[in-house]
This record gives sequence, C-alpha cells and structure tokens, in this order.
Amino acid sequence: MEKIAENLKSKKMKQFFTILLIAVLAGWVVFRFAAVASENSRHVFNAARVAADQGAPVEVITITRTDGILREPISVKNNRALVSGARVGKLHAGQKIGEGKITSVSRKIDYDTGMHVVRTSGVSDGLQFAEVSGHGFFIPVSAIENGTVMVVDNGVADIRTVTVSDQDATMAYITDGLNDGDKVILSNVKAGEKVKVVRK
Repeated sequence: MEKIAENLKSKKMKQFFTILLIAVLAGWVVFRFAAVASENSRHVFNAARVAADQGAPVEVITITRTDGILREPISVKNNRALVSGARVGKLHAGQKIGEGKITSVSRKIDYDTGMHVVRTSGVSDGLQFAEVSGHGFFIPVSAIENGTVMVVDNGVADIRTVTVSDQDATMAYITDGLNDGDKVILSNVKAGEKVKVVRK
C-alpha cells in the first residue's frame, strides 16, 4: 500500500495525470466543435440565418391604378349629423350618402355638443356611409407609416413617400408616390432589408 502511495506521489505519475487531463479537455473541445458542425450540416432552422441568406419573408400586394370608393361612417338623424374635428375634413358638400347627399359641413364647432354639424338631404336616419370615389391606388391603411410605405425593389425593402388623398377605417387612397406594378409590403420590415415575397 505504501508503495502505491509513493508511486502516486512520484514525478512520473504527476506527469501522467497532467497529460491525461489535457487530453480529456482537448477531446471535449473537439467534440463541441464537431457537434456545432453537425448541427449546421443538418440545416437546423435558424430564422436570422434564413433572413440573411434568403431575405425576410414578407406579404405584399401588387398594386395598379384603379377606380375605388372609400366609405366614412356617419350617423344621421333628421338630415343632421354630428362629427368630431378629426373626421370633419373627410366630409364635404355634395358628397353622396346612400340615396341622398351632404348639403353643408360646418367648419365651426357647435358649442352645445363640441362637434361639427353636417347637414344632409334625402338621407335616411341611422348609420350611413359618406362615399369618396377616386382613380388611383387603394392600399390598406396598415401599410402606411408617417406618410411612407415599403415596396419591394430588387429583393430589398425600399421606402417611398406617398400622398394620401383620403382614407377610411381600412383603406387609403394614394394619388402620388407609387407606380403600377409596385409590390407594397404589408409585413413589418426596415428599409434596406433583404426580403422574400411569400404571398401576393
């Protein structure tokens, strides 16, 4: 037993254990590198890598100039309606509402209600829709941010400044800044980001 203890304390044994420890550590490092390489070779899904290689997946609409109608809700009673200051700019005299039309829009606030008075003619009581028609590009309001939209340009998201002539709750009427055939991006991306169209 004493001989074994002396052998364990000898210089050769210390060297042996040091070499063994180094070999185990080196083997572990090699194993980890091999595991990472194996993961990469199996094409494990990595969203960031896919976006960098193929482009971020985006939904788009291909637009063309067309005739369209926007519809602004308005509640009418006795050919009179009250609208907020935020909405009064969307209404004007002569605008069609169902079978009737708007005859006047007050730009001054009614002190009794704090609202703007809209007078109509030939309009039934209840919830109606004031229509705005135009010829241009109609895109979802959600695609516009601070007067700009994103379009696909050679596989890259490009920012465009647009002129919004009018809009309702869901759609906007664009009169300038877009061209026929442009692919307007509906997904959230940044300017200059590589993109891949997944739906039109």
